[in-house]
Amino acid sequence: MRDASSKAFEQGYNPQAAVDGHSQVIIAADVSTDANDKNQIEPMVDKIEANLNMLPILLTADSGYFSSSNIEYLEAKTIDPYIDTRCIKHGDRQGPSFCGPIPDDVGTKERMELKLHTLKGQNIYSKRKEVVEPVFGQIKHVRGFRQFLLRGKEKVKGEWILICLTHNLLKLFGGGQLPLEA
Repeated sequence: MRDASSKAFEQGYNPQAAVDGHSQVIIAADVSTDANDKNQIEPMVDKIEANLNMLPILLTADSGYFSSSNIEYLEAKTIDPYIDTRCIKHGDRQGPSFCGPIPDDVGTKERMELKLHTLKGQNIYSKRKEVVEPVFGQIKHVRGFRQFLLRGKEKVKGEWILICLTHNLLKLFGGGQLPLEA
């Protein structure tokens, strides 16, 4: 992977996690060696479908996942996408909301920008920081998982899935969704 700050190449892995919006349970996980997330939408949606035997109704993602082909793919799967088109910090999205129907004659990027500026779009996208960001924060900061201990993509993938599994167990037992007695 290419390091964003030094522009040098280093051996690294890009862990992916699809998170349920209500429980913060990880419903799909994978690891890639791509620094860019644009190619991760399709494989993660396939994993969600395989794990749950159903597709999500909507999907939120940060700007790293935006591409016109990803939007078209999600819409073809009847998934309502809310993917930011620009790298903007949480809470910096201010300005007037867009009202009325989105024009048909705008491109995919402009349509997504308008969609995210509607009251509904702002409300849905703002939930992303309450769903997926805390999961990575809990894994990295609370549990102290800052780097992979194994080497090789398959071993790292196994390590990441184990981390995600233990996260889910902590969520389910901590949230009272599973009985403490077996």
